[in-house]
Amino acid sequence: MTHESNKKVLVIGAVAGGASMAARLRRLDEDANIILFEKGPDPSFANCGMPYYIGGEIEDRSKLSVHTPKSLKDMLNVDVRVLSEIIKIDGDAQVVTVKEVATGSEYTETYTELVFSVGAKPFLPPIPGIDRPGNLSLRNLEDMDKIVNWMSLGKQDAVKTAVVAGGGFIGVEMAEQLRVKGLQVTLVEALPQLMAPLDPEMASMVQHQLESNGVEVILNSPISAFEPKADENARGSQVVLNDGRRMDADVVILGLGVRPDTDLAKAAGLKLSPRGAIVVDEQMRTNVKNIWAVGDAVEVRNPITGGEWLVALAGPANRQGRLCADNICGKAKAYKGTFGSSAVRVFGVTAAGTGMNERGLKMAGIPYACVHLHPTSHASYYPGSCMIALKILFQSEGSDVGKLLGAQAVGADGADKAVDSLATALQAGMNVHDLADLELCYAPPVGSAKSPINLAGMIAQDVLDGLVSIVQWTDLSKLAEDPDVHLLDVRKPGEVAQKPLHAKAQNIPVQELRARVDEIPRDKRIVTFCASGKRGYFAARILMQRGFARVDNLDGALATIHASPLMKSK
Repeated sequence: MTHESNKKVLVIGAVAGGASMAARLRRLDEDANIILFEKGPDPSFANCGMPYYIGGEIEDRSKLSVHTPKSLKDMLNVDVRVLSEIIKIDGDAQVVTVKEVATGSEYTETYTELVFSVGAKPFLPPIPGIDRPGNLSLRNLEDMDKIVNWMSLGKQDAVKTAVVAGGGFIGVEMAEQLRVKGLQVTLVEALPQLMAPLDPEMASMVQHQLESNGVEVILNSPISAFEPKADENARGSQVVLNDGRRMDADVVILGLGVRPDTDLAKAAGLKLSPRGAIVVDEQMRTNVKNIWAVGDAVEVRNPITGGEWLVALAGPANRQGRLCADNICGKAKAYKGTFGSSAVRVFGVTAAGTGMNERGLKMAGIPYACVHLHPTSHASYYPGSCMIALKILFQSEGSDVGKLLGAQAVGADGADKAVDSLATALQAGMNVHDLADLELCYAPPVGSAKSPINLAGMIAQDVLDGLVSIVQWTDLSKLAEDPDVHLLDVRKPGEVAQKPLHAKAQNIPVQELRARVDEIPRDKRIVTFCASGKRGYFAARILMQRGFARVDNLDGALATIHASPLMKSK
């Protein structure tokens, strides 16, 4: 038995959200009339893979074209109209005006449901000269081709220097890939750190990895202008920083962030947030009847703070598209929000994060604590294990004390695995006690009997239970200058000589501490530290149980302060 659907669903924009919505809708309603409009020539492409084509890791451009109009028609019976721009929406009449990019001709199309999947567009601030030839952003395959073509014009070695403006995901990935191609690369960031979703000490490890592979990183330096080079006929620009520094670039990659592409939505009467994003309810409905929105252009719920935020990620866009189709077909489902789980690879090292960072928690007024640890990616005695820098943030006060709020990890192996596990725990509403009890897979080549997740939970438990008091790396300089604080380095003398932390620190190896405890002043606050935090914790427990009134351990110790050891395989 068949039925005729009365649905005519128009989709503005494809890629992650729109294509996922159309595919799911077809599986739910075989007879719906689905028309997908895409302003560019490519309806569905792997935009996250574009830097790796530019760098040459992906050699076949066609691999980035996930679907063509023909494949979508053949597989899903979706009418895909590329090079077709929606220029006007009449929400009352439920009619759109379509402009054919190639000819400029216009026509109208009615709908029963309309889905916005317009995404985000590169942010291009009004910097003088930002539109100079060779200043290129990366949003779609056309942009990718422009970058490749610019770099291949003229002599084969014509493009030798690159400036990447912006230290977010695109900026870091492009800096890596241009360096892989042999260019001299400088990455310029206006903020004091790269990778804003990470906390500064974790982002510094990404910076170290870039610098150790030949990328110059300049922080705290907004770009004030793009000017012609001394030879005005030379390709590229001279990049001028706000402190007056100048550098020549044969190509400039503009990775200054993205903004929701919502001009059409605003003109159609859709409600926008103060950040310019489309406001939707939990079913992805807008304020205009029969109009929905998904993907990078929408503002979504932050499940941790309860507020709204903008998160431009492919995974959430795909899930929103699927959920939107369910709701259009009457299968009522609610989007639970976006936790912001993400990762970036930098010269063989992965940096990953989920949930909130410290800055976000402070802005939201949520009381929190954090712990740093440096476990190995698998059993340390099995060859090839790598140290992971892992940080978890959890609630420190109130009825939800101990609840997981966020996590970050950096390492050559296992960082993404750790954050994936913690993202699952975060979405399940787990606390640090739950982390300590998680039963996870173990075999020496792939894990440890106490996984990094278990260890993170156990350390946080000890903090909450009062078994140890910790101080953070940000407190160290102030503590070192306090006459009432005594720094105690419990590493072996050879380690101290190789990498001293502070000249004021007393050195007693933890193995000798019980026998030499009388050498430590009892009238001062003691701060213990070691290489990664473990021996410092042991020392703190020894001293606390021997009657020392105030003992703190430096959380994460030298491994948090100095990134370089984290990147080496054992």
